[in-house]
Amino acid sequence: MPSHQPTSGMAAVDPTYLDMSKRPNAQAKASEPNRNPDYKPNKPHITDTPITKKNWHKHVNWLNVFLIGGIPLMGCIAAFWTPLTLKTAIWAVAYYFATGLGITAGYHRLWAHTSYKASLPLKIFLAAVGGGAVEGSIRWWARDHRAHHRYTDTEKDPYSVRKGLLYSHLGWMIMKQNPKRIGRTDISDLNDDQVVVWQHKHYLTVVAFMGLIFPTLVSGLGWGDWMGGFIYAGILRIFFVQQATFCVNSLAHWLGDQPFDDRNSPRDHVITALVTLGEGYHNFHHEFPSDYRNAIEWHQYDPTKWSIVLWKWLGLAYDLKQFRNNEIQKGKVQQQQKKLDQKRAQLDWGVPLDQLPVMEWDDYVEQAKNGRDLIAVAGVVHDVSDFIKDHPGGRAMIKSGLGKDATAIFNGGVYMHSNAAHNLLSTMRIGVIRGGCEVEIWKRAQRENKDIQYVKDDAGNRIVRAGDQVTKVQQPIASAGAA
Repeated sequence: MPSHQPTSGMAAVDPTYLDMSKRPNAQAKASEPNRNPDYKPNKPHITDTPITKKNWHKHVNWLNVFLIGGIPLMGCIAAFWTPLTLKTAIWAVAYYFATGLGITAGYHRLWAHTSYKASLPLKIFLAAVGGGAVEGSIRWWARDHRAHHRYTDTEKDPYSVRKGLLYSHLGWMIMKQNPKRIGRTDISDLNDDQVVVWQHKHYLTVVAFMGLIFPTLVSGLGWGDWMGGFIYAGILRIFFVQQATFCVNSLAHWLGDQPFDDRNSPRDHVITALVTLGEGYHNFHHEFPSDYRNAIEWHQYDPTKWSIVLWKWLGLAYDLKQFRNNEIQKGKVQQQQKKLDQKRAQLDWGVPLDQLPVMEWDDYVEQAKNGRDLIAVAGVVHDVSDFIKDHPGGRAMIKSGLGKDATAIFNGGVYMHSNAAHNLLSTMRIGVIRGGCEVEIWKRAQRENKDIQYVKDDAGNRIVRAGDQVTKVQQPIASAGAA
């Protein structure tokens, strides 16, 4: 089953998959080159042995080293003797964006996540220019990417950032991987796509023509710059578009914020978006992979999204999937609440009310008479001995409430104390007066397992909103005899 989440109006499970007789085969067809004919599943893989000085070269995928590093290096050297003309530079940049869109809009959002549907001409175009990026066939690329989403940050993730930033960027390509360790995914829909199958069968031809021959022909036939087209629009353009895509695997899992979920590594950052044609809002993408957008705000850079919308206007794309805004906002609020709870847990909110000892009123008065600086507000006893000298209203004012019920004084009888004052007072509480205000009633109700409605954070601690402190009396008490 394609690895995407259902959107509004879609069934949670495709009815096709409920009927075993109609369920498509997840394996490749016999006519399709599914794997190397020399592949032996039971033969130990080189990755099963530790890297040593004697065998390290066996762990390296030298073909990829040559393709990813060797050819670009030769291109850089050749560039010293190849002048860059303005027309060739413009063509190289234009073809960079075209082949980049082949990956982001084609390989990624169309085939890996099926976030929209494309007409046959658009499919052929995206398969062609995507091949020009030289990043593997659609079938291979989408299969690994689905495994990446299904097994993010685990051993089965083919380019997990947990193995290191450099590994997620390049290491997974230049070091041999054990195919048994890559998580399994269903690509039956790709095996049924004629464009995908054709490109996979003729991939080397597509790469050679779209990667090097085509850009060279355009600049050569167009303005006579054959060598410039080969070096700049061909070799170096391939290098830059590859590195941009690799940044989605590395930089997008390392740099930025996590506004939707922080349990895994994907992150949102504008720098990554600028480098990757809009793929940098990766935290959103991993939460809502079936959405054709990566950027949901008007000011966020996502040329891939804009291209898909343009193709829709032209009749080339349709059925653009978009997650409901209600679910997007819920995810954002839940993550904000989680961060607030984490910050709240680091603060001192005083001893929880249900953990305070219960004191008799006479005991409270007696301790105050014996020199202990205790004050009772709304049934809660506070030890203010360390605060008397710092009281903004003066020592005399606060001392006048010692050993008395200072609820009226604190709540407008003398002065309507601020929210900060109530928060500070909560850090000084040491007990609860039996029968005092509502606090002792709450404690008794808890013992009797009565239904008490508290808002609690993820750790189960009661959340105290501004103005909802236990010492805050909403209606000021008329008398203030203690004053």
